[in-house]
Amino acid sequence: MFVGKPIEPCGGFDPAVMSHGEPALPEAFSYEGEQLVVKAVRKQWRSSKEDRGESYLKRHWFEFATGDDRVAVVYFDRGARRGHPRWYLYTIEVSSASAGGSECVSDARLPRQDA
Repeated sequence: MFVGKPIEPCGGFDPAVMSHGEPALPEAFSYEGEQLVVKAVRKQWRSSKEDRGESYLKRHWFEFATGDDRVAVVYFDRGARRGHPRWYLYTIEVSSASAGGSECVSDARLPRQDA
C-alpha cells in the first residue's frame, strides 16, 4: 500500500555507516502511533536527480521486513530542508488483520535503482 508520509526514526543506529556519509537505518520507526521494527533489511539502493546537467544523489532507499513480517519501503531524503522530515514511509504491506489479506510490494512500483 502506498503511504508517502513522514515517519519518525527511533532506537539506535550504526554510527560507522554514518561516518561514510550514508544514513544509518534506525532500529525502528514510529508511524501514526505504530512502531515499525526493522527485523531484516531485504534491499537497499539510491536514486539521483539531474539539475543543470549534473547528477545528484537524492534519496537512500531501504526495503525491510518488519517485526510483524510485513514488508516496508522507506527512504531518507538528502535534500530535506532544516526542520523538515528526512525519513518517509513509501509503501508497506497491509496486515492481514486490517485488510483481510496482504498486498505485496512489486518491484514495478518501486522507484528506479541507481548503481
